[in-house]
Amino acid sequence: MKTFTIVLAFTAGIFFGKSQQLVYKPINPAFGGETFNYQWLLSSANAQNQFDDKKDFNSLLNKSSSLDSFSQSLNRQVLSELSRKLFQEQFGEGTVQPGNYLFGSLYVQVTTTAKGLMISILDTNTGEQSEIVIPK
Repeated sequence: MKTFTIVLAFTAGIFFGKSQQLVYKPINPAFGGETFNYQWLLSSANAQNQFDDKKDFNSLLNKSSSLDSFSQSLNRQVLSELSRKLFQEQFGEGTVQPGNYLFGSLYVQVTTTAKGLMISILDTNTGEQSEIVIPK
């Protein structure tokens, strides 16, 4: 009797069961989905994006030519030599005269004060300024 009721339940489910048609509806508007989903999908993608495209794009555009690279290298060497001479003057041998110096876009002013040797550096391209005091 048990088996009869189990078999009857399965056969009744097969004959009287209802089904529906499965329909795929895309979400992405690029593949035929609803156009109002575009902003939501874009904001979700931007929230999950871990890369900064602007920085990478600007670094590709700012590749310097050989002449620019050479002039930057020369400026670095001159500034390095100046800093070496300044430290030698304060802590050993070397002669650096107080005055104004121009290295590319850097304007360097060296003065002696009561506190010690003061070096003011101004970047004329960006307007950034820095002051260094080497005590006596």
